[in-house]
This record gives sequence, structure tokens and C-alpha cells, in this order.
Amino acid sequence: MVLQAIKYSRGKLEILDQLRLPHEEVFIDIRTVQDAWDAIHSMQVRGAPAIAIVAALSVAVCLSNCNKNGACPERLGLDMTGSGLIIHNLRFLLTSRPTAVNLGDAVKKLEKVVSSAQVTAGATDFNINEAYIQAAEQMLVDDVQDNEDIGRFGADWILRNSNLIPPVGKISVITHCNTGSLATAGYGTALGIVRSLHARSFLKRVYYTETRPYNQGSRLTGYELLHDKIPATLITDSMVGALLGLKRDSENISCIIVGADRVAANGDTANKIGTYGLATLASFHNVKFIVAAPRTTIDLSTASGADITIEERPPTEVTTMKGRPIKRLKDGSLKVEGDIQEIAIAADLTGAWNPAFDVTCHSLIDCIVTEKGVVETREDGDFHLDEIFQI
Repeated sequence: MVLQAIKYSRGKLEILDQLRLPHEEVFIDIRTVQDAWDAIHSMQVRGAPAIAIVAALSVAVCLSNCNKNGACPERLGLDMTGSGLIIHNLRFLLTSRPTAVNLGDAVKKLEKVVSSAQVTAGATDFNINEAYIQAAEQMLVDDVQDNEDIGRFGADWILRNSNLIPPVGKISVITHCNTGSLATAGYGTALGIVRSLHARSFLKRVYYTETRPYNQGSRLTGYELLHDKIPATLITDSMVGALLGLKRDSENISCIIVGADRVAANGDTANKIGTYGLATLASFHNVKFIVAAPRTTIDLSTASGADITIEERPPTEVTTMKGRPIKRLKDGSLKVEGDIQEIAIAADLTGAWNPAFDVTCHSLIDCIVTEKGVVETREDGDFHLDEIFQI
């Protein structure tokens, strides 16, 4: 059973606290819009699709309670009701993480739902709230289905286009950051492709990077792969070049698959810091470089990567690390015990630069896998992503 990180029923939302993984599996309640903003900003929930879903559902939870109680509780913090209340909260949530385009896309769609409900004959606050709730709930359902479609299309493309032709037995892949159930409503984008390959018995092994400085790979992707019993090996970010140089052929490494936080109209892709380096290594070692993302991640209003705002996070994420203490047993094995602690890994007053994302030029990307199919570059060397929205 695929890991479930978002639990929702009407009026109730819980998320798996990703800051406590992989050592503790703790679900936290999202009761208010402020709860959702804090969870997104602190990265208790992360991944562009998951951010959008949690934000949308947090407003739905509040509105559900408004309808149930006959009045909105004071914790919404505003002296307004109906469409004004909803739109204000959506735009507030939009400030939680600026780079992930899915949240902005969800806000625009939900604002349209609210506007349409507002002008309907006989519209009441109750009816407007109900229209919003149903639209947000449908986003949750659609995201899971979209991810499963991405997994299928991506696996098909890899098996047709592997540089190791014909594929000798099973293939191995490399992935970066976390793009699975913890980053989406379920199943995953890049990790969804991995899951699809594994389900078809075509996957030999997935190599996943630790993804410094926040360790989404070692903490989260590793947790998911262990949960699903998928053969996997953890490597540090700096080992990818060596892995491709030494084991590309013997391990039948076919491609590097990553997710995306924003894809510009020309195909330039903003993703977790380190992605750009992986793309250049893929090009040098002649393996495919694949971006997996739903259409909600594609921002046709952003012309190129040069127009993408890159979030910078606190330097302490680079100079410190969190984990649980270990005890070395007599047989040499290690036992994890004790509470999560934060330790310094650099000298006091060390300065650090900590961009959360980098931008990979579209010329380094072999294809972009969406829920509607795979987009490749044309003869002019450009992606024509507008066409995927016509399907």
C-alpha cells in the first residue's frame, strides 16, 4: 500500500509531519488557515503539489465548520464572510512558499469557483462555501489520478527511449529530493514513475540522493522506498558523477528523474537545489534527464527560468543538521535512540548561502512528463508546452 501523507475527510485535515521523519511518524491537525501557512512555510509539508492541496483543503476545513456551525469561528481572524473571506485566505496562503507554482494555480482556479458561485441566482454564504469545498475536494482526487498517469506515461517513455538499447533485463534510475506521496496527494510524480517501473518488474534499483541541506532524499524518499519495499540505495549528492562514471553500464542506469516546483513556458525548470548539476552530469554521461510534473506546475506566464523567483532559506539549514542519537552495539551495528536533536556541523558564525532551488535550462532536459502525456523538444530545440493544455 502506497504511503498516505495527507488524510482528509470533510471538516478534518491531517498531514504527516515531515520534519519528524524518518524517525517518528506523527500526524498533525490542520484546523486553521494559519496552521496550513505555518506547516507549508516550515516545511512540515513540502512538494509543490502537496503544498497546493493542503492549502486548498485547509480553507475547505474552515468553511465546512462555518457551514456546520452556522457561523464562521473567530479563529479565521477576519470580520468578513463568503467570497471575501475565502479569497483573502487563499491570497494569504500564497505567501507561504513563493517558488512552487501549483499553489498559485490552485488559488486562481478556486477564486474562479468562488466568483462563479457568488453570481449564481440566490447565492448565499453557505452555497459559496459548499462550491469551494467541493472544488477543493476534487483537486485532491484529481492529483492522485494525475500522478498515476504521470507514472504510466513516464515508465512507457523510459522503456522506449533508454540509451541502453535494448535494455538488458531491469533498469536502474537516479532521483533527487522527494517526489512521492509525501510531496503530492499520493503516489508521486518522479517517484510515481519509479513506482510504475517497479510494479511492472522493470526496475533493478533506484539510487536516491540525500539532497542536502534539508535531506529530503535521505529522510523522506528513503522512508517511502522502504515503506514500499522498492530496491534502493542512498548516495550523497556529490556521488552522482562517480556513480555514472563507474556503474552506468553494470547497473544499467538509464535515466535521472526529478520533479519540479515550476516549469517555465520554454521548459526551463526550477527544482530542488542540485538539480541543475544532475542535468549536466546526465548530459555528459549520455543518460536521459526527465522532469515529471503535472500541468499545474507549468507556468506559461513565465517565459523562462530567468523570470523565476528563487527562494532563499536560513543559513542555519546548511550549518546544522537534525537527527536522533545513535548507540553503537558490541557487534558493530547501530541502534537509533533518544529524541530528535539539532547539532552544528560548521564553526560558529559560519556564513552560508542557501537557495532552495536552482534552474535547469530546457536544453538539458530530454522530456517533461505530465498527466496528459510526454512533451519532447521539437526540431527547433524548444518545448512547446502550450500544446499540452489543448489535450
